[in-house]
Amino acid sequence: MRPFHKFTRSSPAPRCARSSPPLWPSCCSADVALCTDDEHHAGQPSHLAYRDHVTVRPDATGRPGLCSTFCRELREPLAGTAVVASGWVVVEQPGPWGAKAPTHSHLDPEFGGAFDDACKKADVRFGLIRAPGRHSDAVERSHQVYVASTLPGRSWLLGGRVDDPAALRTLHLDAIARGDRDAVVASLPGLSLVDHPVMLVCTNGKRDECCALLGRPLVKALSAAAPGRVWEANHLGGHRFAPTATVLPAGTMHGHLTAEAAVTVLAAADRRETVLTGLRGRSTWTQRGQAAEIAVRRLIGEVSLDALRVAGEDPEAVTVWHRDGRSWTVPVTSVAADPPRPESCGKEPFAMSILQAGAPVPGEAR
Repeated sequence: MRPFHKFTRSSPAPRCARSSPPLWPSCCSADVALCTDDEHHAGQPSHLAYRDHVTVRPDATGRPGLCSTFCRELREPLAGTAVVASGWVVVEQPGPWGAKAPTHSHLDPEFGGAFDDACKKADVRFGLIRAPGRHSDAVERSHQVYVASTLPGRSWLLGGRVDDPAALRTLHLDAIARGDRDAVVASLPGLSLVDHPVMLVCTNGKRDECCALLGRPLVKALSAAAPGRVWEANHLGGHRFAPTATVLPAGTMHGHLTAEAAVTVLAAADRRETVLTGLRGRSTWTQRGQAAEIAVRRLIGEVSLDALRVAGEDPEAVTVWHRDGRSWTVPVTSVAADPPRPESCGKEPFAMSILQAGAPVPGEAR
């Protein structure tokens, strides 16, 4: 068993403001555990021991003091907030995760840091995943791996198992980014096509408490509804949109999910479609491109995953093409958040930049 690489948390302890508990959601039962990574690492002290700070309940949505509560109350737009990556590589790593899990977990930190850096240079997102439930540190087994290309018309999902995550060093990262599936399989034999989408839900309480308080109950509910297709993820960005999730291979990201909404998102993905409610964007595009694409989707009611492409950008607007030949120019601007709000739990409010997409203007048919 690899030694646990210790880390510290410098952000303030979670606030413990109390409010009347919400109604129990129909998708969750009263036994949903809300403690975070201390359950994944029995015997180790937790920097976020929620049972000592908050009232245990199955859903913390709306709890005062959480960054996600500010986000919901201020109705912050989700469009244009997804991470940006043409491809994804995620590997199963049981045990505890720190705020920066590739170097703060049982994963070898030298490999984790170097591979994470290499992925970023190739426009590929690297992350850790865990199967739903409690995870013993002592389990020695092979690790599930998923590799995805998000490119419209060329998206695919490969899966396999490796005895050591360091085997990922041989992956052809540039081939992932350009959607060359054959080259990727040749670089890591043992990968094979996965014929169904999978969902990753951020649950890392060491990164942000909203992700654990809201993400883990969602994973618990989904694991029964979609066994084998839902995984805990270490970091997906946008803590304030928790519960937040990514669907692979498309790379669509969704925020403020309920269990019912998440099941709907997965069902839509099976049909090569997406769901507009709570859609943050597709990681293939820049964040301005994401905002523009979603604006066009809403205008015409388009849910087919591959129907739209971001064809170009300039400082004022983004051009979006439909596969049927239609096109639109969408003005996208960045404005300072008013009022200021925290980006993550424990951080001071500030006037972050928020993207706003204007009304799409139809262009000439191609």
